[in-house]
Amino acid sequence: MGKRFGMPAALFSLKCFAAAMLALFVAFSIGLERPYWAFLTSYIVAQPLAGAVISKAIFRLVGTFVGAAAAVAMVPPLVNTPELLCLAIASWLALCVFVSLLDRTPRSYMFVLAGYSACIIGLPSVDAPGQIFTVASLRVQEISIGILCASLIHGVVLPGSITGLLLTRVQGILRDAERWSRDAIATDPVPELEAERRRLAQDVTELHQLSIHLPFDVSRQAPRVRTVRAMQDQLSMLLPLGAAVQDRLETFRRDGGTVSRKIKELIADVRKWLADPGDDRPARTAAAEALIARCVALEPPAGTDLHWREMLRLSLLARLATLIAVHRDCRDLLDQMVTHSRSPVSPQVAVLLEQRRNRELHRDYAGAARAAFSAFVTLLVGCALWIGSGWHDGSTAVMLAGVFLALFSAADNPIAPLKGFMVGTLIASIVGAIYGYAILPRLDGFPMLAAALAPVLLVGGALMASPRYGGIALPAMMGLGSPALLSASYVNEFQAFINGSLAQLIGIWFAIVMVGLLQSAGARGAIKRTIRAGWADIASRANLMTPPDVRGWINRMLDRIGLLAPRLAAIGQDSGQPLYDALRDLRTGVAIGELRQLRLDLPPAEGAPLTGVLAGVGAYYRGLDPQAPAPAEPALLHDIDAAIADLSANEAPAVRRDATLGLVSLRRNLFPDAAGYRRLAA
Repeated sequence: MGKRFGMPAALFSLKCFAAAMLALFVAFSIGLERPYWAFLTSYIVAQPLAGAVISKAIFRLVGTFVGAAAAVAMVPPLVNTPELLCLAIASWLALCVFVSLLDRTPRSYMFVLAGYSACIIGLPSVDAPGQIFTVASLRVQEISIGILCASLIHGVVLPGSITGLLLTRVQGILRDAERWSRDAIATDPVPELEAERRRLAQDVTELHQLSIHLPFDVSRQAPRVRTVRAMQDQLSMLLPLGAAVQDRLETFRRDGGTVSRKIKELIADVRKWLADPGDDRPARTAAAEALIARCVALEPPAGTDLHWREMLRLSLLARLATLIAVHRDCRDLLDQMVTHSRSPVSPQVAVLLEQRRNRELHRDYAGAARAAFSAFVTLLVGCALWIGSGWHDGSTAVMLAGVFLALFSAADNPIAPLKGFMVGTLIASIVGAIYGYAILPRLDGFPMLAAALAPVLLVGGALMASPRYGGIALPAMMGLGSPALLSASYVNEFQAFINGSLAQLIGIWFAIVMVGLLQSAGARGAIKRTIRAGWADIASRANLMTPPDVRGWINRMLDRIGLLAPRLAAIGQDSGQPLYDALRDLRTGVAIGELRQLRLDLPPAEGAPLTGVLAGVGAYYRGLDPQAPAPAEPALLHDIDAAIADLSANEAPAVRRDATLGLVSLRRNLFPDAAGYRRLAA
């Protein structure tokens, strides 16, 4: 309780209050028509971290300008045909919702703003279309004032730095990843390892989200975004590598065998190094290189006389060497992040920075289309009810329904946050009534207004900092920014206040009803689409004749794993098997990439066995049913064994080694319970 409502929450609330009062004072001073928009905006963009405030402010400013331009373009030519105007605004909102859901970064807020800003500006202007440009320009000015005031206060007054949070998270993620890798290569199984290690997928996604705000951070010591991207790339490699090493060791244990004494000693030394890699970079690098050299020295040479256990030993040592190298690179990149110099701290870091790339994310086109259709239908039905009823404030209800559909379109279950908004708006209506008809009529001047609002706004701002109460506190604060309470010419009109409050509540209720009708699939539908997308990805890329994009595949699958875990928890389903299957699919995709690259490096005749294997893998994943996924056919196992037999006889040692590594990985992923490879069977 003290952490949630201690000094950080109090400081955040004070800064929110100062920004809101500054925005309101500026709007009042220059005579803007609706100063409450400046007040609302200052709270909407508020974030504990200065970089997040500034980035969100810029995204909101761009989105508001684009939405205002869209409203100006749509209203005048279509005002005499209400049906077409409603259709145009609904289509614009649906398009913006669709694009925002495909972006899946903090930038998506810009597209959401562009969608519902057109509703906010366009729908209330139907009665006065000739004033649409003036109204749009005033809204942009009012919102811009709120944005600038919030950015000024949160960015200058004791700013919260993204850099500090980012570095703390990276250090924690590295410690966790090193512990998970240490447990994965333990000679005895470690309970709960899988559940803990899958959090790495969510950690990498969180790191990506934080890096979006990094260019806007106020700290002069902020690491460069490309360094964070390179760190994400290396962290993404840890999950498939650690799982592969763990699988090989478990296979040895399951078959009743054991690894050699030298491998046991090597594993013990690797675990010791992972427990404390050290801060001295040269010493750390030398220790890692020595461990990698020992792995290479213990590898059996690939060839036709290699038995199944020797193949597993080769795979174990090769993946272990790569795992050590990735952990070394992660530590070097951390050194690069904390240094003040822009020059690479080592030649290897220079290579990693050149190879870094933007993180590929899973895109749920079906889910985005479903949410866009929901927003489209909700706005059309709402407009029909508004026009048919003749209710003057009906535009407010329809406008808010569109706003809420856009805001919560990314949620698997938008009803939950919508209910929070309903509660917060109801609280704001009650508190607003007390202020409007018992307190505000007795005030004279802005200082008295600020002093009267301070108790409620300071408490609400502190609650906004709490994840538990933020979903209710924010709408309550927004409800206090009612046109009937904060306007350039305050008039004590009870009827206008009641109409406005009813319109807000009806708009939220209408959004809840439409979401329940149009998006009933929720998390279960999203889980099925995510799993099916991974299978379709493997099927489509399995037999391509182009260079494989293994890093992109790992990024997309890690993102899918990160999406699956909270969704499975939300529906109360055991996440063990689905996430294990997703991790197996991730390793399968990596093996496919290795085999595709090997096939490109070989003459067509020598690579022909791989073509049959890859085609069989693609056909298997293409035919999977999410309701009842079937195991792979024995014919595919025969093709894999035949390819091992053919390629293990290749003249080039590198080809024999790469083929053995890729095919053994594929065999273990698709046929974990099959008997060991035997050349005669092949």
